[in-house]
Amino acid sequence: MSLRKEKAARLKVHILDNTLKLIGKRPFEDLYVDDLCARVKVSKVTFFKYFPQKEDLLLYYFRVWCLDRAVELSGKPKEGLQGIYYLSDKLSEECERHPGLMLSLLGYLADVKRAPKPFPVKGEEKVILYPDIKDIQLLEIQSLDQMLEKFTLEAIFKKEFTKSSSTRDITNLLMTTLLGSIVTGHINQLSPLKFFFRKNLDLILKGLQ
Repeated sequence: MSLRKEKAARLKVHILDNTLKLIGKRPFEDLYVDDLCARVKVSKVTFFKYFPQKEDLLLYYFRVWCLDRAVELSGKPKEGLQGIYYLSDKLSEECERHPGLMLSLLGYLADVKRAPKPFPVKGEEKVILYPDIKDIQLLEIQSLDQMLEKFTLEAIFKKEFTKSSSTRDITNLLMTTLLGSIVTGHINQLSPLKFFFRKNLDLILKGLQ
């Protein structure tokens, strides 16, 4: 990669890394751009060059989360129901680790005034994040919805789902269950979330088998 692209990639990854360190379990609204820029040692002009609005950090954060899943699945592939439970476990773990970011992400996605779109993770950034993986820049990043749809289709082919329903309808149901579990788990202060997520999935999947 060119020096300019490498510098930009390292800066974006550095900003995300420090966002996670600063935010901890706090709400995203408690993260101030001034504090983040001071920690990273960049100007606000530079920050907004890469993240035009603060909330873009939420989209970038979750896109990198999806990249992490792609890397893990490329090394240890999963299919059908196994893949669905894998995503549920990973999502619940992330909610325990960074509840403020996950809840703020849902709030951002639900804001009718905004039209959220995937925030790109460029090939250079993939290399910075995973320098030891050959051709990492070529690895496709799928959204949570796309990963669920793939596993759902596999579950249908493997006859793990026996009820007649479209792949899209089942995927929407699974997305609703997982995202709803994030909100309900927070409202009721449930812990550990992994068991709560799994219980909800069990109830839904039982109706499809």
